[in-house]
Amino acid sequence: MAYRLPLRRSDVYAILACSLHQKGAQIILFDTVAPKQEVPDNIVFVQGDIREYAQVEKVIAGVDCVFHIASYGMSGREQLNRHLIEEVNVQGTRNVLKACVEHGVSRLVYTSTFNVVFGGQVIKNGDESLPYLPLHLHPDHYSRTKSLAEMAVLKANGTALKDGSGVLRSCALRPAGIYGPGEQRHLPRIVSYIEKGIFRFVYGEASSLVEFVHVDNLVSAHVLAAKALISEKQPRSAGQAYFISDGRPVNNFEFFRPLVEGLGYPFPKLRLPISLIYFVAFLTEMIHYLIGPFYNFQPLLTRTEVYKTGVTHYFSMAKAKAELGYEPQEHNLDESRQPLAELVAIIVSLQH
Repeated sequence: MAYRLPLRRSDVYAILACSLHQKGAQIILFDTVAPKQEVPDNIVFVQGDIREYAQVEKVIAGVDCVFHIASYGMSGREQLNRHLIEEVNVQGTRNVLKACVEHGVSRLVYTSTFNVVFGGQVIKNGDESLPYLPLHLHPDHYSRTKSLAEMAVLKANGTALKDGSGVLRSCALRPAGIYGPGEQRHLPRIVSYIEKGIFRFVYGEASSLVEFVHVDNLVSAHVLAAKALISEKQPRSAGQAYFISDGRPVNNFEFFRPLVEGLGYPFPKLRLPISLIYFVAFLTEMIHYLIGPFYNFQPLLTRTEVYKTGVTHYFSMAKAKAELGYEPQEHNLDESRQPLAELVAIIVSLQH
């Protein structure tokens, strides 16, 4: 079988490609740049842009399943680029859906986010029955567009394929914050803050709980989702969304304590109210809006990041376990101190 994986999400797509390759699948990677992670020689890489339908159509033709992992604007200053966020997350998804239908691709697994239902409200052990957060309540355009994209993907389930071979079966995975080997978005930024001496306080209630997902567990969920879409004539996973995490709610800052202390830095004792940090994030976004076109600086935090790291929100894995057979393996940052230390050395060397 041939699989196509468009764009990167912390290089999860490269790790997923290697996993599928080991199972004997033929893989096509589609991205704007080649993966940083080493992949087997017989995995095909095609450079392109998901915003360009002709390029998407060309690479999708002839594949059996598409893993749509594309996203832009998840964090930092990228979260403030509304135009590019809209083009990648919404128009890019439309291009993928259209190409799947036009070229007889019967399976599509979409990588979504917790944010489609979360916007700063406390959620404890939530499940997939929760409604989408109203679009106007999202504090960022990334979450808003990911909601629109997920809705489009699930609505497209059951669409007749143009070649008459059947229908498109689609589902969506909503992962927690990603960590582990190959994660290149959050960890380098956190390490940079630690190295610069910026990480001097925590915020929110000490009892607040969030979730993370190790890259291996996320890859497993994608493979299981793709299999579930062909398990029967009318698979119950088709048209469904699933929350995916390690299944172990933890305080955001305590989760990173092994990283901070393992690198020889003291863990902050100062705890600030989340309302203060949110206000500072709001002011920072306003300043970026005004001067960003001239100086595209990296905000310390955005409003969404304050919510994501300081407000309790975690979800049940019951549906993913029952319908996909998902069983997360136990991982933590503490087990990776040496690789993390090596990563820090690389980051520091690149900064000088």
